[in-house]
Amino acid sequence: MSPPARQLAPIDANTPDESGGQGRPDLSNDADGDTGRCRPPEQPAADGSRVWRGLAVGLVAAGIGALYTVFARWGIVRGMDATDMTFLRFGVAGLVTLPVLALALWRDAACLLARWRVWGAVFLLAGPLFGLLMFTALKWAPPSHAAVFPFTAMSVTGMLMSAWFLGERITLRKGFGLVIVVCGLLVLSGLEMSSLTRQSLAGDALFIAAGTLWAGFGITMRKHRLDPLLATAVISFLALLSYIPAYLVVVGSTRLLATPGSVLLVEALVQGLIAGAGTLYTYSKMVSLLGPGRAAVFPALAPGMAALLAWPVLGHVPTVAETTGLVIAVVGLLIAVTAPAARMAR
Repeated sequence: MSPPARQLAPIDANTPDESGGQGRPDLSNDADGDTGRCRPPEQPAADGSRVWRGLAVGLVAAGIGALYTVFARWGIVRGMDATDMTFLRFGVAGLVTLPVLALALWRDAACLLARWRVWGAVFLLAGPLFGLLMFTALKWAPPSHAAVFPFTAMSVTGMLMSAWFLGERITLRKGFGLVIVVCGLLVLSGLEMSSLTRQSLAGDALFIAAGTLWAGFGITMRKHRLDPLLATAVISFLALLSYIPAYLVVVGSTRLLATPGSVLLVEALVQGLIAGAGTLYTYSKMVSLLGPGRAAVFPALAPGMAALLAWPVLGHVPTVAETTGLVIAVVGLLIAVTAPAARMAR
């Protein structure tokens, strides 16, 4: 007696497959050892509702970026180091997001562990290495450079990577918007050739490296359709297992314990809870709503917001150039982000 015929699940005609076709479920093995069962469905195209939701999330993400940049300088002035900031960033975030990871393991540990290569990639791109590069660069380069180099790198490389890896076409409107954003950053920073010293150039190189890593993080999130909250929990947990013990062994806790308690508390809140968990989640969510090409433009708002935030925190009154540069950057961002999505023909 022949075995009964296998019943095939009905195919949703509205569900696109990996190649952009309709009605074919993704059952193939991925390059990371994952199978279609473990991958969320493809995100729908960014319609008007998703674009406006993405704009709202993007503004929150840019605000968090401004917040941790200003308070990083605030903490450095009070004796903290890049390694200390990174310790607080991932130590607090790792503990706060641990229940999210535990719940994911309880629900489907096999799928979570099957994607270990992808989790390793996002950890390398957005984990402690990114934090160390940014915080060290903030010590070596002047504030005007911090307003231009990392965020230009995020925006430009994010758009280029989206075109190369995801097939998102760089339209004339997108490119024009990005050029306006960069012009706004240059106006805001008041960048001068005289500030290009050997130390500042080293800091600029770190800024560009950090920006490129962050852009790659957005591409990886979109390509593998990772859940924003789960990705935040995995990155933070891996940092908790790797960077935190390494910090305690190599650096030690002497300098951290010598820091005033009020400074530690503020930095733990800003760098750990708000930036450590908040930056990863909001940027990941923005990528899922807008795509990495559009999302990569939003960090360019952070320097202008930081200039405004530095007024009450650092006593720095925003100049006319800073305010003008922020307005120009916002205009460029709106032009680039509201451009219709387009994909290159395969």
